Amino acid sequence: MWKSYTFTCLKLKQHILLVYPPVGHHLVDSNNGTMITSPLITNFGMHSDLGKVVQSLLDEFWKSPPALMSSGPTGFPYMYKPSGMAPYPTQAFHYGPRHVGPSQTPPPIAAPMPHPGVDSSHGPPRAPAPYGLISDLPLPVPTGDSQAGLNGHMYKMPEIPESFPELCNMNLTRLSDMSENEDVLLEFFVSLPQLKQITNDKEELVTSIVDMAKKNLQMEPQLEGKRQEMLYKYEQLTQMKSAFETKMQRQHELSESCSLSTLQARLKVAAHQAEEESEETAENFLEGRTDIDEFLTSFMEKRTLCHSRRAKEEKLQQSINTHGQFPTSH
Repeated sequence: MWKSYTFTCLKLKQHILLVYPPVGHHLVDSNNGTMITSPLITNFGMHSDLGKVVQSLLDEFWKSPPALMSSGPTGFPYMYKPSGMAPYPTQAFHYGPRHVGPSQTPPPIAAPMPHPGVDSSHGPPRAPAPYGLISDLPLPVPTGDSQAGLNGHMYKMPEIPESFPELCNMNLTRLSDMSENEDVLLEFFVSLPQLKQITNDKEELVTSIVDMAKKNLQMEPQLEGKRQEMLYKYEQLTQMKSAFETKMQRQHELSESCSLSTLQARLKVAAHQAEEESEETAENFLEGRTDIDEFLTSFMEKRTLCHSRRAKEEKLQQSINTHGQFPTSH
C-alpha cells in the first residue's frame, strides 16, 4: 500500500525534483522512476513557494498512490542507513507527509512491516522509532515561571525540587507505609514547605480579597450619591439640549426671514403692488372719478414708492451676487 512507502530523498536542483526510492506514477518519469514531471516543477520560478509545491505533490500521491518499482541492491543509492541499525526490507517504508524546505532534506522514518504469514510478536527485534505516537511525546513539565491568574494578576509558583531530602532520613517501614497508605502519603505531602507556601499565599489572597470587598462596601453610599448626581446632571443636560435645539430652530427661521434673497423677493412683490396701485389711480383719473390735484398727489407718491422699491431690489441683487446670501460684517 502507499502508506507503507517513504520518500527517503526530495531534492530540487535546476528545476528538477527527485524522489527515492523509484516509484511508478503519472507524475514521475517512467524511465527511471525518480524524476517528477509536474507542471508545478517545470513552471517553478523565483516567486514560487517550494513548500506549497511539494505539499501539492504529496497530496496528489495520497489521492493516487504510486507503486514501488523493483530494483537491485544498488537501486537506492540515497537510502538513509544510520550506523547500528539493521537494514529494513524494501517493502517496509512508512510514508509520513512532511514540510520540505529549499535547503534541507528530511531524514526517513522507516520501520519494518510484518510479512504475510509471519507473527510480528516472534519477529526479530527492531529499534523503536522516536516519538512514533502522540502519547510517546515528552509532556511539558511546569517550572517555576510566573503563571497568569484571574484579571491578569501573576502568581509565581514555588520552586519544585527534583528530589526531597526528607525521604532520605526515613526508614524502610515509613517509606513502605507511605507507598501503601494514601493517608500517610497525603500527610507527608501536606507537610512540604512548597505546599505550605501555596496555602499561605492562598490565605493571604483570600484576606486581601475580603479587605477589598469591605472597602467596596464602605464606598457604596458614596458611589450611590455620585450615581444620583450623575443622573440629575444628565437630566439637566437633556433639558438644556432640548431648549437649545428649539432656539436653534427659531434662530434658523429668523435667519431665513432676514436673508437677502427673502428681502429681495418681498421688495419685488411690494414694488409690483405699488406699480399696480399707481396704474389704478391713473385709470380712475382718466375715467373722471378723481380730480387732478388728488390724482397728482396719489400717483406721484405711489410711483415714487414703486421706483424706490425697484432700486432697493436691484441693490440687493448686486449684494447677493457679490457677498452671497448671508454677508458677514467686518
